Amino acid sequence: MALRDIVKDGQPSLRKKSREVTVFDDKLGKLLDDMRQTMIEADGVGLAGPQVGINRRLAVVEVDDFYVELVNPVIVATEGVQVGPEGCLSVPGRNCNVARPYKVTVEYQDRYGNHTSLQAEELIARACCHEIDHLDGILFYDKEYKE
Repeated sequence: MALRDIVKDGQPSLRKKSREVTVFDDKLGKLLDDMRQTMIEADGVGLAGPQVGINRRLAVVEVDDFYVELVNPVIVATEGVQVGPEGCLSVPGRNCNVARPYKVTVEYQDRYGNHTSLQAEELIARACCHEIDHLDGILFYDKEYKE
């Protein structure tokens, strides 16, 4: 595994809509492994392709003992609302409150191309939404919650 450089705010690549992953091979698996290691080393809970300079729809999320690799993810259902602070590895030193769904259902592919789904809530739901936003060129502070 290798650590990847994390793209910082202000780089145009963070604002582009990512392209679908169409090739499921060892190279993709290595990229996902590198992304996980990079996320862990940076003390994050999620990392998306654009954050490491890869314009593809993929992300990793790890909260406590839960880990998932999301390839071509789509949020298909939401429930409830949670408002809480968010930060981002690509936007160091900045935090703000963001309203996210309390629960989400995400359909995605794994590293082998198998279709599957995930139902998540609380921090895992928040992290999935945050990373999927990255795939659409949206940064967390674009959704800052102001009462």
